[in-house]
Amino acid sequence: MAFTLPDLPYAKDALEPHIDARTMEIHHDKHHAGYTSNLNAAIEGTPLANQTIEEILAGVSGHGAAVQNNGGGFYNHSLFWQIMSPDGGGEPSGDLADEINRKFGSFAEFKDAFSRAAKTQFGSGWAWLLVDKSGQLAVTNTPNQDNPLMDICNVKGTPILGIDVWEHAYYLNYQNRRPDYVEAFFNVINWNEVTRRFKAAK
Repeated sequence: MAFTLPDLPYAKDALEPHIDARTMEIHHDKHHAGYTSNLNAAIEGTPLANQTIEEILAGVSGHGAAVQNNGGGFYNHSLFWQIMSPDGGGEPSGDLADEINRKFGSFAEFKDAFSRAAKTQFGSGWAWLLVDKSGQLAVTNTPNQDNPLMDICNVKGTPILGIDVWEHAYYLNYQNRRPDYVEAFFNVINWNEVTRRFKAAK
């Protein structure tokens, strides 16, 4: 089965001023579309064509660079659009808030850890909040389009929040000011969606 580029769940200018419309247009319509079509080309005519993206990524070490890079790019961006919202920001509540406080000490300390992971990822990559194999929250970062679902990652689990720190995600508006972009990202996090993913992963 071929993978399809998901639609954005909001207008391209809906996240302004934090993420500008032109960046969203290029990021979704060019970059994510490219990962999607390249993934389909890489798996066409192979047994991977009958697997879910999660199944593909779980065994990615055996599938080659094209599947790793484009499969990760397809999955990561599909998550990224969903965990942002024009009504986002603030802090989580309920079970997720309790778990963040238990694991990190406070939301502020979680924000520091997540922001540090995003800002210190050398070159292109992602920072993640995930539910690890033991059911605990963890923060990590990965290079390129890798993610914690992949069998090659040091910290494995189910991602529930991710920030893209490739330059194409922020350079038009923020240039080399990645820390400003990371700070702005917290204004658009869709905590309802992150909480839904947290409960599903648990």
